Amino acid sequence: MLSEFLPFAIPFDSAAIAGAALWSLALYLAFSPVGDWITRQLNRWLNFAEQSLYFSAQDFERDRKGRESQNAFLASLLSPLPFGLVGVLMQFGIQLSLGQSWSLSLAMIAVMGSGIYELGRRDGQSSDLS
Repeated sequence: MLSEFLPFAIPFDSAAIAGAALWSLALYLAFSPVGDWITRQLNRWLNFAEQSLYFSAQDFERDRKGRESQNAFLASLLSPLPFGLVGVLMQFGIQLSLGQSWSLSLAMIAVMGSGIYELGRRDGQSSDLS
């Protein structure tokens, strides 16, 4: 489908894309407090950057709630990007050292392990609150 629009072919390595996505997911799950921190910092920065665009405080306060919710949404969309970049580096590093099949296998194991860890961490937090 893409070749109909472009006069040249773009080679895609689907195994590398899948491996990078799996590594990114594993890192995002394993380091979810870091992901929450990144989301909060991005939200703070977006709110601060948008505040500097207004000349008067009345204009800024008029639609503040809507802009802050939009900035929170954008921050939550942008927060997985650092994990994606590290996931790409992990995929290619392990692919170069151990091979492509090992990289995919280790990525799947990492996703399962970090998912189980995250479930246990959240269960521990909820039992501490009760």
